[in-house]
Amino acid sequence: MDITSPSFQNNGIIPKKHAYEGQNLSPALNFIDVPKAASTLVLIVDDPDAPSGTIDHWIVWNIPSDITGIEEGQKGLTSGLNSYLVNRYKGPCPPSGSSHRYFFKLYALDTMLKLPSRVNKKQLVSAMQDHIIDKAVLIGTYATP
Repeated sequence: MDITSPSFQNNGIIPKKHAYEGQNLSPALNFIDVPKAASTLVLIVDDPDAPSGTIDHWIVWNIPSDITGIEEGQKGLTSGLNSYLVNRYKGPCPPSGSSHRYFFKLYALDTMLKLPSRVNKKQLVSAMQDHIIDKAVLIGTYATP
């Protein structure tokens, strides 16, 4: 399984329109070779380089496993609470003068998750733990002047 984006290459620079200081649009993502045994997909976007610890920018679950990706700025996905306590994508926003990595982690699960919308990443990861059948990661970087 793999995850790619038409907006940036793996380990490449995320365009400003996907950053908080830009249009704050989630990037389009492509899902490649999702296992046939997968029931649903989970997407977690986080920043492990934040000075205070990992910042969660987007957590999404129960993505249909038969789709080939999501569109730029996609709405209508089942999203939990990110580190900013909102149920939606929040683009990169590192401190001025620093560059951070943003991990777009895609998980294929063998089940559909029944979770409330107030779930955070820790709770989501716990719920999916015994159901992961494959994983892929796309890394983007972003720096503020």
